[in-house]
Amino acid sequence: MIYVDADACPVKTEAEQVATRLRVKLFLVCNGGLRPSANPLVETVFVPDGPDVADMWIADRAKAGDVVVTDDIPLAARAVENGARVIKHNGEALTPANIGTVLATRDLMTDLRAADPFRQGSGKGFTKADRSRFLDALDRAVRAAQRDAT
Repeated sequence: MIYVDADACPVKTEAEQVATRLRVKLFLVCNGGLRPSANPLVETVFVPDGPDVADMWIADRAKAGDVVVTDDIPLAARAVENGARVIKHNGEALTPANIGTVLATRDLMTDLRAADPFRQGSGKGFTKADRSRFLDALDRAVRAAQRDAT
């Protein structure tokens, strides 16, 4: 299965394309605002409003053999801990080998932004190259997850 943290996710369409091509169930998890897909492989899950409710829904279900699409680092850490494969929106894979460093960097940047209110934003926009890397990375991750599950 593929779980997408769908609130503000720029690659929902691409995730659906990969899920359809590989015949894998896709869950788009959000607080609302998404139009449900007519695709029988796609299920839109609306969770109640609240901090991290969608993240908790995904983290409680993702396991080995699944793929999680998110830029939320704490969610990614929980999914990796549960054995799922994790892909960020730009195609970067988060793995047991790098999730600790990524989580520490995220925490450091949070502290720096809190100390300096002028240090805000990431500065980089989402590009066509990011979209292309995501498609390739998701395809590879789903195929690898399918092998993990067997």
